[in-house]
Amino acid sequence: MRRKGSFQIWPLRIVITFMSAHLATGQIRYSIPEEMTVGSFVGDIGTDLGLDPKRLVSGKARVFTAGDSEYVGLDKEKGHLIVKQRIDREQLCGEVSICSTSFNVILENPMELHRVIVEILDINDNSPVFPRGEMQVEISEGSPPGARFSLEGAIDPDVGINTLQKYTLHPTDHFNLNLQSGTDGSKNVEMVLQTALDREKKTNHYLTLTAVDGGKPQRSGTIKIHILVLDVNDNLPVFSQSTYKTSVIENAAKGTLVTTVSATDADESSHNIQYYFEHPSATVKALFAISSESGEVRVTGDIDYEKYKQFKIKVTAKDHGGLTDSSVILIDVIDVNDNTPKINIMSFSGALPEDAGLGTVVAMINVQDLDSGDNGRVTCSIDRHLPFKIESSLTNEYNLVTDSTLDREHTQEYNITITAADGGSPSLSTKETLTLKISDVNDHAPQFEQQTYNVYVLENNSPSVSIISVKAEDADWGPNARVSYFIADGHLNGHPVTSYVSINSDSGVIYAVKSFDFEQLKSFKIQVKAQDGGSPPLSSNTTLNIFIQDQNDNAPQILYPVQTSSSVVAEMVPRSADVGYLVSKVVAVDVDSGQNAWLSYKLQKATDRALFEVGAQNGEIRTVRQVTDKDAVKHRLTVVVEDNGQPSRSATVIVNVAVADSFPEVISEFTNFNHDTTYSDNLTFYLILALAVVSVLFIFSLFAIISVKIYRWRQNRLFYKSAPNLPVIPYYPPVYADGTLQRVYNYEMCGTTDSRMSDIKFVRPYSQNTLVNMSRAGTVQREKKEQEDADLSFENLRTFWLFGSRSDRGRAAKTL
Repeated sequence: MRRKGSFQIWPLRIVITFMSAHLATGQIRYSIPEEMTVGSFVGDIGTDLGLDPKRLVSGKARVFTAGDSEYVGLDKEKGHLIVKQRIDREQLCGEVSICSTSFNVILENPMELHRVIVEILDINDNSPVFPRGEMQVEISEGSPPGARFSLEGAIDPDVGINTLQKYTLHPTDHFNLNLQSGTDGSKNVEMVLQTALDREKKTNHYLTLTAVDGGKPQRSGTIKIHILVLDVNDNLPVFSQSTYKTSVIENAAKGTLVTTVSATDADESSHNIQYYFEHPSATVKALFAISSESGEVRVTGDIDYEKYKQFKIKVTAKDHGGLTDSSVILIDVIDVNDNTPKINIMSFSGALPEDAGLGTVVAMINVQDLDSGDNGRVTCSIDRHLPFKIESSLTNEYNLVTDSTLDREHTQEYNITITAADGGSPSLSTKETLTLKISDVNDHAPQFEQQTYNVYVLENNSPSVSIISVKAEDADWGPNARVSYFIADGHLNGHPVTSYVSINSDSGVIYAVKSFDFEQLKSFKIQVKAQDGGSPPLSSNTTLNIFIQDQNDNAPQILYPVQTSSSVVAEMVPRSADVGYLVSKVVAVDVDSGQNAWLSYKLQKATDRALFEVGAQNGEIRTVRQVTDKDAVKHRLTVVVEDNGQPSRSATVIVNVAVADSFPEVISEFTNFNHDTTYSDNLTFYLILALAVVSVLFIFSLFAIISVKIYRWRQNRLFYKSAPNLPVIPYYPPVYADGTLQRVYNYEMCGTTDSRMSDIKFVRPYSQNTLVNMSRAGTVQREKKEQEDADLSFENLRTFWLFGSRSDRGRAAKTL
């Protein structure tokens, strides 16, 4: 118990709690007296419900009242309920003995609903009050002792012990009081005549009627009674019923007959009886009227069942002699379904995450219908196709909860129409639409447009060039859909992948970090990750297969014949060579690939274009026609090897060819090979050079023939001594992996102990070599043998001249 001034508070804490997965509901009851000052303590709701004050603050606790007036407020910091505005029980509840006000305390995150009922206890703050300050009563002098006269009672809006308890009358010479209590607790006071009145002795009597309540301290009210003594009137009017019971429908039209009261009088003047309401309240005066002659009671105002459910009217019948009789009219108001339900949204979140579980409270709803019975019985409903449902929590209160899973990517917003309908006939309804937004949850990982990308990049690209743009879409929204791109860690040829490519984390554009070389790196693979901005983030990967495309950035390389600056290699063609004779083969490779490595050969320059040709595909140099004696001894061929790239690249090789049957014919020509390093199209230079070569060759040949004749015998002898020991040395040009060189050419070389007598033979392809056996058997003429020995000596000298060093060539020249 807690005291506030002189009042007592009886806090009746009856708590009923219902728990669910997302909502807690409960009920608690307090009792406080009326007229408490604003800010007075009502109850410690935090302690009574077991709520931490921090929970009240974090949960944004608030008071929700369905009506217009909010009498009790909440101090969240202390967890106390306090009086918010003055409470007048009489104004709030009228004559109802039990008066209370109810409201809800709502918390969020998670939602909790607690019903609080505060009973308003009456205090003796009202004194009994008579409707008028003076009352006049007409009494016939012939009224016998015991005659009763109804008096206008006092009104005390308090209830219980604080309301009207008794009356006192002063003086009591002729009258006493008779107090009657009705079944409804009302008190009717009558004045009873004790001794007869005599008009001739005293015409007017003045009395004081006092009404006293039972409060502490007591309160009272008084009224002056003026009694006017009339001449003899033998009979009193008498009503046909002591109580008239009737009913009227609310909103009945004005003029509607409610009931008719009647009284009879045994006197001859009974038709002069008049009817009137005895001490009617302002409400009765506004809603009903009685005909003084006929006693008909009719509607004169708008009757509202929600304000007044029953009327109790005291009616008086008075004859011409002033004698009266009283009766009571009880009028029950019949409810009509004239009020549509009212929807009050007590709490509504407005937004709900898409991963909210089943049964999550979206809104708490209060419905009110001022009608009664079926007319005031309200049911709530929503569209059945929505993923929500309505559940009843307390009387006239409902919860809107989730009934199935939500998906923001499917539906971002719901318009939920709540329909409240009463049970009247016809039913009245009202609708309230709530717009609920579904907030995003990071439940979708970014998805690439392709699981695998094939990217083709030309080699020799510029660093930082863009090679591809990848794109990933995220079905989420906001930060959850903000995608960033990364290259997964990895190594390639011992180096991080990021040293080859980089990516813009925002746009997904991939750039080359370095210039690629197809000949070193033909392809590689990287992983790209797309990650959203959720918490925790979600990601997905895609694979990029990067293929380096070849460019024609390498010219063909000549493998054969080998070009050196120290010696000149020449191919010898006998004058007896047939058409199509294989002179040599140009072997070349190209490190590019595809069509960039497809090689073609063509003869660019030649001493005699009519004598030689080059195979366009295989690079073989062959004779076009039969060699004649008129053909020059020395030929210089310029062969161009060209690839098929765009643009194409080429390489040039010079092939020296000697047309002769014996070495002396060409040895002077070969002397000038080292000096003829450039070929000119200038005709004058060519003629001068040809003339010089012919002159030198002639002189050299003549000198050689004479020298041979002089040393014939000595050379023959040396040759026969060393011939049996000569090895056969084959020569194989290199074989390349690309298969450019398809044939093998063999050469046989003979050498003596005296290097000056060595010999070499050029043998045709396909192993058609014929080893010349220098020690032939049989009877061969000496002259022929001597000639062959001389030719062999010349072959030895040619070998020294063509393949020997500078000193060897000098020794060969001296020998000749």
